[in-house]
Amino acid sequence: MRTLISVLMLLAASIPARGDDIAGRFDYYVLSLSWSPNWCALEGDARRSPQCDEDTGYGWILHGLWPQYNRGWPQDCDSDFPAPSGSLLSSITDIMPSRALARHQWQKHGTCYGRSPTDYFAAAREAFEGIAKPPSLRQHGATIMISALEIEAAFLEENQTLFPEALTVTCRRGAIQEVRICLNRETLSPRRCTGSVAQDCVLPEALLAPVR
Repeated sequence: MRTLISVLMLLAASIPARGDDIAGRFDYYVLSLSWSPNWCALEGDARRSPQCDEDTGYGWILHGLWPQYNRGWPQDCDSDFPAPSGSLLSSITDIMPSRALARHQWQKHGTCYGRSPTDYFAAAREAFEGIAKPPSLRQHGATIMISALEIEAAFLEENQTLFPEALTVTCRRGAIQEVRICLNRETLSPRRCTGSVAQDCVLPEALLAPVR
């Protein structure tokens, strides 16, 4: 009996702490686009982030490309690849304006991608550039109030391959936070979101700060 218990304990110890969080094993991606002016208003200005300087022109930025399960998501996977180099982190700052953010995204999400940092950030750029950002959301010169449904409708109008079940809009502290778009892992084409990713912001109106 003791031998059987010992074997079972050894088997349990060999299972990854998160069960399925193994690099390369996931169902689809979530492309997360953050509205930079709102992030700056909520916390970036207090941090004195260069992302929030005047005339930066940032609107929708790349928050991350996240491997996703149909229920839940992997994170902080064991990776055989070295951390991304400084030059690689710098190369993505035109769409992900902070090297610290890029480094964090690799550690939390990119390690679960199953390929090198170079490949991960190339896929993230391809996904980001494959989605047209509605120009109407950049053109207002003052803070406006807008619903998540209006944000969603603007993205659907600009992207003929998108459909309502493939994207969600999130809010934070009364402000539009992110647009999250679900993508097939093989083709980066839109697909239906699942689980908590499919939950939209329910505020009738939320703040949208202007591009600086």
